[in-house]
Amino acid sequence: MSGIYIHIPFCKQACHYCDFHFSTSLKKKGELVNALCNELVLRKDELIGEVETIYFGGGTPSLLSSEELQQIFETIYSHFTVSENPEITLEANPDDIVSVRAQSRTIFDDYKNIGINRLSIGIQSFFEEDLKLMNRAHNASEAFECINEVKKYFENISIDLIYGIPGMSNERWEKNLEIALKLEVPHLSCYALTVEPKTALKKFIEKGIVPPVDEETAKQHYEILLSKTENAGFDNYEFSNFGKPGFHSRNNTAYWEGKPYLGIGPSAHSYNGNARSWNVANNTKYIKSIEAGILPSEKEILSKTDKYNEYIMTGLRTKKGVSLEKIEGEFGKNFSEYLLKQAESGLKSGLLIRENQTLKISKKGKFLSDGIAADLFLVNLD
Repeated sequence: MSGIYIHIPFCKQACHYCDFHFSTSLKKKGELVNALCNELVLRKDELIGEVETIYFGGGTPSLLSSEELQQIFETIYSHFTVSENPEITLEANPDDIVSVRAQSRTIFDDYKNIGINRLSIGIQSFFEEDLKLMNRAHNASEAFECINEVKKYFENISIDLIYGIPGMSNERWEKNLEIALKLEVPHLSCYALTVEPKTALKKFIEKGIVPPVDEETAKQHYEILLSKTENAGFDNYEFSNFGKPGFHSRNNTAYWEGKPYLGIGPSAHSYNGNARSWNVANNTKYIKSIEAGILPSEKEILSKTDKYNEYIMTGLRTKKGVSLEKIEGEFGKNFSEYLLKQAESGLKSGLLIRENQTLKISKKGKFLSDGIAADLFLVNLD
């Protein structure tokens, strides 16, 4: 199994917390789509086997027209072997969905005809004050309206929600979750607000315009999230992802299980099991390089230690945990012995649990999973 990720680097406006690569100018959108298609052709031999997931991320992929999406799909199907039942996800913003409805366009039928079978909607919050603080392009009423509209056309829907927002009380976070559950959305991706360098949010906090993000509040919100989703029949199959049976993201699961994927577009990352590569995060440089037939990317060959650390990080974030048998089989007995020694304090404190030959994060330790994983990393044991 392999996947294709396509980065669409355009947004209507910049969210205050976002550090992803994007442009608010759409002038080069047509050129960029052509470049995406050309990169796909240039890299058509990099994936072995069938493509089972295609994911349009960004940025804001819903800014692409159905004709532009069709162009990309035709390129993929002409140069790659796609499975009979692929998961094809498009990230969309509520304001785009609502504006399409207002124009009486049939974009949802277009999406389905093209092959898109899953929508991931960037709600972030159902409350106006949160959306304004984050500088989202949609408002609270559009958040409700878009989900009700999408449900007429798609069953496989995911929404993003953000917790730990300055000023967000436990009660307001609970209400966000209750709204999502009442709307019967089958998949939730929920993230703690993080303050990234060089973002507007970082500057606002430094100037005292916005209060700092509080980790204890985020921890309380995460515990509420675990309780609410569990009671509603959701499976917390990865730290930030919650799905009803049959609605786990195949794309995201493939990432966490270390399966190969091709990242297309400016700033997109790729992985083949032995190396990672990433494209230049500049639209103009990307387009010019692709036009010249040159891949604008850098590559890092992963050592055995790199692969071990990545498996620990991704494995502990998932419900499956880390397989001790896999560690010994793929990396060697010295790695498995090292892991068990490093895990001793976590096991004693109850942050880690061992179930036969599997090491997992306990419910008590879930919010601390990244730190727990870091304690199990090694610098060099190749």
